[in-house]
Amino acid sequence: MTVPGRRSSTFSRLLRHGFTDPSAAERLLDGPELAAVRSDPVLLEALGATADPDLALHGLVRLLEAQPDPTARRELLDTVIAAKPLRDRLLGVLGASAALADHLARHPRDWHALVTYEPSDLHPGLVEFERGLREAVDPVSLRVAYRRCLLSIAARDVCGTRDVAETAAELADLATATLRAALAIAKAAAPEDAAACRLAVIAMGKCGGHELNYVSDVDVIFVAEAAEGAEEGKALKSATRLASQLMRICSESTVEGSIWPVDANLRPEGRNGPLVRTLASHLAYYQRWAKTWEFQALLKARPVAGDAELGRAYVEALEPLVWQAAERENFVADVQKMRRRVVENIPADEVERELKLGPGGLRDVEFAVQLLQLVHGRADASLRSGTTLSALQALAAGGYVGRADATQLDEAYRFLRSMEHRIQLYRLRRTHLVPEGEADLRRIGRSLGLRTDPVAELTREWKRHTGVVRRLHEKLFYRPLLDAVAQLGPGEARLSPEAARERLIALGYADPAAALRHLEALASGVTRKAAIQRTLLPVLLGWFADSADPDAGLLNFRKVSDALGKTPWYLRLLRDEGAAAENLARVLSAGRLAPDLLMRAPEAVALLGDGDGGGLAPRSRAHLEQEVLAAAGRAENAEQGVTAARGVRRRELFRTAAADIVGSYGTETQPAEADQGALVDRVGAAVSDLTAATLAGTLRAVVREGWGDTLPTRFAVIGMGRFGGHELGYGSDADVLFVHEPRDGVDEREAGDAANKVVAEMRRLLQIPSLDPPLLIDADLRPEGKSGPLVRTLKSYEAYYRRWSLVWESHALLRAEPVAGDEDLGRRFVELIDPLRYPAGGLDEEAVREIRRLKARMESERLPRGADPKLHTKLGPGGLSDVEWTVQVLQLRHAAKVPGLRTTRTRQALAAAREAGLLSAEDAEILDEAWVLATRVRNAVMLVRGRAGDTFPTESRELAAVGRYLGYGPGHVGDMLDAYRRTTRRARGVVEELFYGG
Repeated sequence: MTVPGRRSSTFSRLLRHGFTDPSAAERLLDGPELAAVRSDPVLLEALGATADPDLALHGLVRLLEAQPDPTARRELLDTVIAAKPLRDRLLGVLGASAALADHLARHPRDWHALVTYEPSDLHPGLVEFERGLREAVDPVSLRVAYRRCLLSIAARDVCGTRDVAETAAELADLATATLRAALAIAKAAAPEDAAACRLAVIAMGKCGGHELNYVSDVDVIFVAEAAEGAEEGKALKSATRLASQLMRICSESTVEGSIWPVDANLRPEGRNGPLVRTLASHLAYYQRWAKTWEFQALLKARPVAGDAELGRAYVEALEPLVWQAAERENFVADVQKMRRRVVENIPADEVERELKLGPGGLRDVEFAVQLLQLVHGRADASLRSGTTLSALQALAAGGYVGRADATQLDEAYRFLRSMEHRIQLYRLRRTHLVPEGEADLRRIGRSLGLRTDPVAELTREWKRHTGVVRRLHEKLFYRPLLDAVAQLGPGEARLSPEAARERLIALGYADPAAALRHLEALASGVTRKAAIQRTLLPVLLGWFADSADPDAGLLNFRKVSDALGKTPWYLRLLRDEGAAAENLARVLSAGRLAPDLLMRAPEAVALLGDGDGGGLAPRSRAHLEQEVLAAAGRAENAEQGVTAARGVRRRELFRTAAADIVGSYGTETQPAEADQGALVDRVGAAVSDLTAATLAGTLRAVVREGWGDTLPTRFAVIGMGRFGGHELGYGSDADVLFVHEPRDGVDEREAGDAANKVVAEMRRLLQIPSLDPPLLIDADLRPEGKSGPLVRTLKSYEAYYRRWSLVWESHALLRAEPVAGDEDLGRRFVELIDPLRYPAGGLDEEAVREIRRLKARMESERLPRGADPKLHTKLGPGGLSDVEWTVQVLQLRHAAKVPGLRTTRTRQALAAAREAGLLSAEDAEILDEAWVLATRVRNAVMLVRGRAGDTFPTESRELAAVGRYLGYGPGHVGDMLDAYRRTTRRARGVVEELFYGG
C-alpha cells in the first residue's frame, strides 16, 4: 500500500526509466496481463531502453490482451522475459511504432516473426521477402504478409542491427517482392492478359535506387512487348490492364489498410502519356522529347518485376542516353532550376521543418550527387550506382568530391534519413515534416540514441547536419576543380584534367582550359591569400555558372583579384560580408560595362559590401553635386577638376550598374526586384542626377580657371530629352540647351564670348581620352538646330520663340528642365517656355499632322538598314518613340488644363493622363509596360555589350545575358523575344488609336 502524499517506489523507478506518465504505466503494470512479471527488473529495464516506454508498455498490454487464450499469453510473456533478442526487438518496435502495435493487436500471432535469430533473419534479402509473401493470394492477405515482413525490418532497425542504408535497401527489396506478388495476383486474375504480353516493371526513384523509406510512393515505369503470336495493340491493352491492377492491389485501401501508392508519373509524358509503352516507343521518346530531369530520373531505373529479359533490355537501351545528358545545352542550369522550383513550392510555414525538400535537406544531397554522376559517369562507369551513398563514396574515391566533404555529407545524409525513418515509422504515414510536439521529438531523439535531453539534442543535431548540407551541396561541385590545380597531400585523389574539363563544360564554360589556368593562378600556393581564395571560389564558381557568361565572370574576378590582391581589406570583405561576394560575382559575369568600370578603379569593390561603405543605394543629386564641386574646387586647374568629376561619375555609374544587376538577378537572400518600373526609374534618376552633378562640377572648374569666382554672364544648362526627363540610360548622351544673361554693366559681346568659351571648354574636357567614360554633350535641340548658335541669351530665346518657334521645338521643350548653373536663370527660362509647351488652346489639327509627319520621317530616316523594326526599342512599333510621342501629344493638348501633365517624365505624365481620364487605365498600363520593357532592353544591351544599342544583340551569349537580366533563365531567349513582340504589339495598337486616330 502506498502512503498518502508519497510517491510509490515503482513510480520513482518508472520516472528514472524514461516514462512520462508513470501513473498510467503503474496501473498497466498492476493489471492482470502483467501480474506475473510486474516486479521483474528485466522488463522494466527493457521498456526503459525503448524510444517511448509509455507507448511500448501500452502496446505490450494490447498484444497480451489480443492473445487467444491464457496459454498463448503465458508463452508470449515467458519468451519476452527469457529471450533478450525477442524482448529487444518486440519492445523496440512497440516503443517506436503505434501503427505496428496496431498490426500486432490485429494479428497477435505475428510476434513469432521476431523470435528467430538466424543469419538469414538478421540479413534478409529479396529471396527471404519473396518467401514471406508467398502465401498471399489477394490484396488483403498481401497487406498482412507485407506488414509482417515490415515488422521484422523495423525490429532490426530500431535495435541497431542494421544501419539506415541497409534498412533502406531491405525496404526496397520488400517493395520489389511486393510488386512481384501483386503482379502474380493480377496475372492469376486475368490469365488471358498475362498470356498476351510480356510486361516488365522498372522501379524508379528510391525503390530503384535501393534506398526506400518506410512509407513512400513507389515510382515505376511499365514496358511491354507482345507475346509470341500476339498482336501488338491488343498486347499493350492487356499489359495496361495488368499494370493498372498491380497499382490498385498495392494502392487501394482494404480492411488492412493500403501498402503504398504505386506512382507511374515518371513515365514519358507523365500522367498524360500511356501507362504502358513498348521498348521502341520508350526509346523514341527519350531520343527526341525527354527533358533533362527525365534522364536524371533514369539514373535509378532498375528492373524489379515481370519479364526479366525485357527489363534488362530496357535498361541497356536507355543507359547510353542517360550518360549523354550532361552534353545537353543548359544541363546544369536545368537541374539547379528544378531544385529551386521544388524549394519554392514548399509552403512557407513548413520550409524549415521539411526534412526532405527543404534547404539543407535530403534532396540537396541527392541532387548534388546525381549532378556529378551525370557529368562524370559517361567516362567513369564506377559512378553509375543508383544508390546515393554508394555513388557519393565512388565520387570521393575517384577524386570527383573531396574526401572530407564526402564524409560530412555521408554523415548528414545518414542522420537525416534516420530521422525520416523514425518519423514515418510511428504512424506509417508518408511525411517528411519534422513534428513540432515535444512528445514526438522526444521519441525520435531517444530512438536515435539521444537520451540526456532528447528534444534539445535532436534539434541541435538536425540543424547541424542541415547546415553542413547547405554549406556543402553546391560547393561539392566546385571545390574539386580547385583541388585539380592545387598541391594535394600524398594519396589524395584529384580530378583528372579531362574530368575537370567535363565539369567546366557542363557548368557552361566555353574555354575550360583558360578557366583552369585562372583557378590555378588564384588558388594555388600556401599563402593566406590563396587559402582564402580556395574558400571563396567554390561558391563564386556557382554564381558565375548561374550567368550567361561564366568565362567572363571568372576572368574578371582574376583581374580584380590581381589588382587588389595585396590590399588587406579586399579578400576580407568578400569572406566576411555576406552580400559582397555574391554581388561581385553577379556584377562580373553580367556583361562588359560594370566590369570595365570596375577595372578602371578596382577599389570600388567596397561598394558591393553590406557594411558602412555606402553600399549600392543611389546617392542624391545634392550629395553628388557637393562631392563633385568640392573636388573641382580643390583641383589646381580645370582639367584636373574635370578629371576628378569624371572619376566620381565613373564610380557612381558602377554603383548604379551594380545595383541594377543585383536587383535584376536577385541574390540567394533577396529575390529579384518584381517591379520592373521601379528598376528603370532608379537607373534613370541615378544616371540623370550623376550627369547633372558632373556638368555642375565641370562648369565650376571651367569658370574658376578662366574667370575666377564670377563669370561675366549668368549661365545655366537646361537638360533636354531623356536627360530632362530623368530617364538617361547608361550610354545616353546629355541633350542640353545653354542659356546666359550678361551681368549688369557687362558688354553683350564680352558676355557672349565668355559663354561660348565655357561651352567649348566643357565639351572638350568631358571628352578628353582617359580611363573614365566620356560624357558627350549634344545641343542639337537648340533653336535652328545645328545651324543656330550654341549659346543664346534669355532675351534671344524669347525673341526666337515668339517669332520663329516651330511645332517640333514646342514638342522638344516638354522635356526641358534646368540641371546646372544659375538657378534663377534656369527658373526664368522655364517660365519663358511654359506657354509654348503647355499652349492654352492645345494643339490644332495642323500641328498634330505636322507632329505625325515628323515622327514618320524620323523613323524612315533613322531606322538602321536591315534592322528588324519589331525588335527596335526606340523606333520600332510599340517602342520608346511610339509611347513617348503619344504621351507628349496628350501633354501638348491638355497640359494647360491638367496640371499633372506638366512634368518632364514620361511615366508621371502617363499616370496623370490616366487619372484625368484622357486614356483608359488598361491603355495606360499597356503603354507603361512597353516603355519600361524597351528601356530595360536598352539598359541591358549597354550593360552586356559595353556600348549603346537599340536592338537585341545577335551574338548568342550576349542575347542570353540580356535575357538573364530581364529574368529569363537559360534556354528561354525565344520566350523573351516573343514577350517583347507581344508587349510592343499591344502598345502599338494603343498608339494607333491615340496618336494616329485621336
